[in-house]
Amino acid sequence: MTTASSHGTAVRPTRPGRRVAPPEGAAIQPSLLDLGEEVGLRPLRAGLRRTVLTDGAWIDHRPGWLEGSAQVLDTLLTDVPWRAELRQMYERVVDVPRLVCLYADGAPLPVPVLEAAREELSAHYAAELGEPFRTAGLCLYRDGRDSVAWHGDTIGRGAKQDTMVAILSVGDTRPLHLRPRGGGPSIRVPLGHGDLVVMGGSCQRTWEHAIPKTARPVGPRVSIQFRPHGVA
Repeated sequence: MTTASSHGTAVRPTRPGRRVAPPEGAAIQPSLLDLGEEVGLRPLRAGLRRTVLTDGAWIDHRPGWLEGSAQVLDTLLTDVPWRAELRQMYERVVDVPRLVCLYADGAPLPVPVLEAAREELSAHYAAELGEPFRTAGLCLYRDGRDSVAWHGDTIGRGAKQDTMVAILSVGDTRPLHLRPRGGGPSIRVPLGHGDLVVMGGSCQRTWEHAIPKTARPVGPRVSIQFRPHGVA
């Protein structure tokens, strides 16, 4: 797996499953929108827009929910115990094309504003979800070569029940693609710089989502995925 800095430096860890330290200079340069901003959350309800999909699925999108996202990214790049992982693909074992870290139920999150985000999401969606968001899974997409293939979060209760996954993004913009399970026209939601997307209803069972690779030059992006207990 290749850890890429914003200056193009690459470091390939030799022991997947071990902590990976991003190289010096890996932090994204603050955007003009982030310069001088305090870290905090903008009002959620005012900017939230719902798109109703098919088969009982929906997504909510709130661009720019997190203020000061460049500062949050810098902290996450340096303070999170990022791990490189392997996966079985047919008869080969291959690198997972991103770094990961899971904060289990009850584990303190690395940036206080993420605790506040989880609490606000739990309060906002309490009537629909019926339970709070518990875990936080973090993924680091170091450059355009990192990606995640088409999938739904169907490990655990998500395979049979309606649920929610809320994704907060910091760093360079990467598009989240969604399509009906089994194929069909896809939709594209740009995510980065403090954007929020929430996938709800039957979305994990009846739709799939992905972050494709891209040949264009992009810097690091971190996605923070809030989930209720028993959903992965």
